[in-house]
Amino acid sequence: MFPADDVELGARLRALRAERGMSLRALAAELGISPSALSQMERGRKRPSVTRLFQIMTLLDVPLSAAFGEAPAPAQDPPVGSVGSVGSVGSVTVTRAGEVPELPLGDGVTYRSLTPVPIPGTEVYETVYPPGSSSSQDSEYLRHTGHEMGTVTAGTLTVDVDGRRHELARGDGIRFPSSTPHRIHNAGAETAVAVWINLR
Repeated sequence: MFPADDVELGARLRALRAERGMSLRALAAELGISPSALSQMERGRKRPSVTRLFQIMTLLDVPLSAAFGEAPAPAQDPPVGSVGSVGSVGSVTVTRAGEVPELPLGDGVTYRSLTPVPIPGTEVYETVYPPGSSSSQDSEYLRHTGHEMGTVTAGTLTVDVDGRRHELARGDGIRFPSSTPHRIHNAGAETAVAVWINLR
Protein backbone atom coordinates (compact mmCIF):
# COMPACT_ATOMS: atom_id res chain seq x y z
CA MET A 1 0.00 0.00 0.00
CA PHE A 2 1.39 3.41 -0.98
CA PRO A 3 0.78 6.65 0.99
CA ALA A 4 -2.43 8.41 -0.05
CA ASP A 5 -0.55 11.68 -0.62
CA ASP A 6 1.79 10.00 -3.11
CA VAL A 7 -1.08 8.30 -4.94
CA GLU A 8 -3.06 11.57 -5.13
CA LEU A 9 -0.05 13.51 -6.44
CA GLY A 10 0.63 10.81 -9.02
CA ALA A 11 -2.99 10.85 -10.16
CA ARG A 12 -2.88 14.64 -10.55
CA LEU A 13 0.33 14.46 -12.59
CA ARG A 14 -1.19 11.77 -14.82
CA ALA A 15 -4.38 13.81 -15.30
CA LEU A 16 -2.44 16.99 -16.13
CA ARG A 17 -0.37 15.09 -18.69
CA ALA A 18 -3.47 13.53 -20.25
CA GLU A 19 -5.23 16.92 -20.40
CA ARG A 20 -2.37 18.23 -22.49
CA GLY A 21 -2.49 15.23 -24.82
CA MET A 22 1.07 14.14 -24.01
CA SER A 23 1.94 10.47 -23.82
CA LEU A 24 3.86 9.02 -20.91
CA ARG A 25 6.73 8.11 -23.25
CA ALA A 26 6.88 11.61 -24.74
CA LEU A 27 7.00 13.32 -21.33
CA ALA A 28 9.58 10.83 -20.03
CA ALA A 29 11.76 11.53 -23.09
CA GLU A 30 11.53 15.30 -22.46
CA LEU A 31 12.54 14.70 -18.83
CA GLY A 32 15.41 12.43 -19.82
CA ILE A 33 14.12 9.55 -17.66
CA SER A 34 12.65 6.14 -18.44
CA PRO A 35 8.88 5.72 -18.99
CA SER A 36 9.01 3.24 -16.09
CA ALA A 37 10.37 5.89 -13.70
CA LEU A 38 7.66 8.38 -14.72
CA SER A 39 5.00 5.67 -14.46
CA GLN A 40 6.10 4.94 -10.89
CA MET A 41 5.62 8.63 -10.02
CA GLU A 42 2.18 8.70 -11.64
CA ARG A 43 1.12 5.59 -9.70
CA GLY A 44 2.39 6.97 -6.39
CA ARG A 45 5.15 4.39 -6.05
CA LYS A 46 7.96 6.94 -6.23
CA ARG A 47 8.06 10.54 -5.02
CA PRO A 48 9.49 13.09 -7.44
CA SER A 49 12.25 15.35 -6.17
CA VAL A 50 11.60 19.10 -6.07
CA THR A 51 13.63 19.46 -9.26
CA ARG A 52 11.77 16.69 -11.05
CA LEU A 53 8.36 18.05 -10.04
CA PHE A 54 9.25 21.53 -11.32
CA GLN A 55 10.51 20.01 -14.57
CA ILE A 56 7.24 18.13 -15.05
CA MET A 57 5.10 21.19 -14.32
CA THR A 58 7.23 23.36 -16.62
CA LEU A 59 6.98 20.89 -19.52
CA LEU A 60 3.21 20.66 -18.99
CA ASP A 61 3.07 24.49 -18.81
CA VAL A 62 1.12 24.57 -15.55
CA PRO A 63 1.94 26.29 -12.23
CA LEU A 64 3.26 24.27 -9.30
CA SER A 65 -0.04 24.91 -7.52
CA ALA A 66 -1.68 22.45 -9.95
CA ALA A 67 0.27 19.67 -8.23
CA PHE A 68 -1.63 20.56 -5.05
CA GLY A 69 -4.92 20.19 -6.92
CA GLU A 70 -5.59 23.93 -6.74
CA ALA A 71 -7.79 25.45 -9.44
CA PRO A 72 -6.17 28.06 -11.70
CA ALA A 73 -6.26 31.62 -10.42
CA PRO A 74 -9.09 33.74 -11.81
CA ALA A 75 -8.21 36.50 -14.23
CA GLN A 76 -9.43 39.06 -11.71
CA ASP A 77 -10.65 39.18 -8.13
CA PRO A 78 -14.37 38.60 -7.51
CA PRO A 79 -16.45 41.72 -6.85
CA VAL A 80 -16.26 43.07 -3.30
CA GLY A 81 -18.98 41.54 -1.18
CA SER A 82 -19.35 38.41 -3.31
CA VAL A 83 -19.17 35.08 -1.54
CA GLY A 84 -16.26 32.83 -2.44
CA SER A 85 -15.29 29.47 -0.96
CA VAL A 86 -16.05 28.40 2.59
CA GLY A 87 -14.51 30.85 5.04
CA SER A 88 -14.27 33.69 2.53
CA VAL A 89 -16.34 36.76 1.72
CA GLY A 90 -15.17 39.20 -0.93
CA SER A 91 -11.38 39.53 -0.77
CA VAL A 92 -10.96 37.95 2.70
CA THR A 93 -10.16 34.24 2.82
CA VAL A 94 -9.34 32.23 5.92
CA THR A 95 -7.63 28.86 5.71
CA ARG A 96 -7.41 26.72 8.84
CA ALA A 97 -4.23 24.81 9.69
CA GLY A 98 -5.71 21.41 8.85
CA GLU A 99 -6.86 22.65 5.44
CA VAL A 100 -3.43 23.77 4.18
CA PRO A 101 -2.34 21.46 1.34
CA GLU A 102 1.09 19.82 1.61
CA LEU A 103 3.22 17.91 -0.88
CA PRO A 104 5.68 15.34 0.49
CA LEU A 105 8.45 15.05 -2.11
CA GLY A 106 11.60 13.01 -2.62
CA ASP A 107 14.41 13.09 -0.04
CA GLY A 108 11.91 14.02 2.70
CA VAL A 109 11.36 17.57 1.42
CA THR A 110 7.87 18.98 2.03
CA TYR A 111 6.13 21.87 0.28
CA ARG A 112 3.18 23.53 2.05
CA SER A 113 1.02 26.02 0.20
CA LEU A 114 0.72 29.42 1.92
CA THR A 115 -1.70 30.87 -0.63
CA PRO A 116 -5.30 30.42 0.65
CA VAL A 117 -6.62 31.11 -2.86
CA PRO A 118 -4.69 31.17 -6.16
CA ILE A 119 -3.06 34.50 -7.04
CA PRO A 120 -2.29 35.02 -10.74
CA GLY A 121 1.43 34.62 -11.39
CA THR A 122 2.38 34.17 -7.72
CA GLU A 123 2.91 31.05 -5.61
CA VAL A 124 3.98 31.09 -1.96
CA TYR A 125 5.21 28.00 -0.10
CA GLU A 126 6.73 26.94 3.16
CA THR A 127 9.49 24.48 2.31
CA VAL A 128 10.89 22.03 4.84
CA TYR A 129 14.29 20.38 4.22
CA PRO A 130 15.38 17.69 6.72
CA PRO A 131 19.14 17.36 7.43
CA GLY A 132 20.97 16.02 4.38
CA SER A 133 18.04 16.57 2.02
CA SER A 134 18.23 18.25 -1.35
CA SER A 135 15.94 19.64 -4.04
CA SER A 136 17.57 17.14 -6.40
CA GLN A 137 18.55 13.63 -5.42
CA ASP A 138 21.10 13.42 -8.24
CA SER A 139 22.69 16.89 -7.83
CA GLU A 140 20.85 18.07 -10.93
CA TYR A 141 20.31 21.80 -11.37
CA LEU A 142 16.82 23.20 -12.00
CA ARG A 143 15.81 25.86 -14.54
CA HIS A 144 12.33 27.18 -15.23
CA THR A 145 10.54 30.41 -16.10
CA GLY A 146 9.98 33.37 -13.79
CA HIS A 147 11.75 34.62 -10.67
CA GLU A 148 11.95 33.25 -7.17
CA MET A 149 12.90 34.45 -3.74
CA GLY A 150 13.14 32.78 -0.38
CA THR A 151 13.80 33.55 3.28
CA VAL A 152 15.07 30.98 5.76
CA THR A 153 13.00 30.91 8.95
CA ALA A 154 14.78 28.00 10.71
CA GLY A 155 18.05 26.13 10.26
CA THR A 156 20.38 26.74 7.33
CA LEU A 157 20.14 26.15 3.59
CA THR A 158 22.75 26.05 0.86
CA VAL A 159 21.48 27.54 -2.40
CA ASP A 160 23.66 27.02 -5.48
CA VAL A 161 22.85 29.51 -8.24
CA ASP A 162 24.73 29.31 -11.54
CA GLY A 163 27.64 27.49 -9.89
CA ARG A 164 27.95 29.97 -7.01
CA ARG A 165 27.22 28.79 -3.46
CA HIS A 166 25.17 30.84 -1.01
CA GLU A 167 24.88 29.79 2.64
CA LEU A 168 21.64 31.09 4.16
CA ALA A 169 20.96 31.14 7.91
CA ARG A 170 17.77 32.08 9.75
CA GLY A 171 16.59 35.48 8.52
CA ASP A 172 18.71 35.43 5.34
CA GLY A 173 17.00 35.74 1.98
CA ILE A 174 17.83 35.29 -1.70
CA ARG A 175 16.30 36.28 -5.05
CA PHE A 176 17.25 35.17 -8.56
CA PRO A 177 15.83 34.51 -12.04
CA SER A 178 14.44 30.96 -12.12
CA SER A 179 16.01 30.45 -15.56
CA THR A 180 19.44 30.47 -13.85
CA PRO A 181 20.52 26.90 -12.93
CA HIS A 182 19.90 26.40 -9.22
CA ARG A 183 19.53 23.77 -6.49
CA ILE A 184 18.95 23.72 -2.73
CA HIS A 185 20.54 21.53 -0.05
CA ASN A 186 20.43 21.27 3.74
CA ALA A 187 23.95 20.40 4.88
CA GLY A 188 23.15 21.30 8.49
CA ALA A 189 22.29 19.11 11.46
CA GLU A 190 18.79 20.52 11.97
CA THR A 191 15.70 20.77 9.83
CA ALA A 192 15.65 23.89 7.66
CA VAL A 193 12.45 25.81 6.91
CA ALA A 194 12.04 28.59 4.37
CA VAL A 195 9.26 30.67 2.87
CA TRP A 196 9.63 30.52 -0.90
CA ILE A 197 7.90 32.70 -3.50
CA ASN A 198 7.72 31.81 -7.19
CA LEU A 199 6.75 34.55 -9.64
CA ARG A 200 5.74 33.30 -13.09
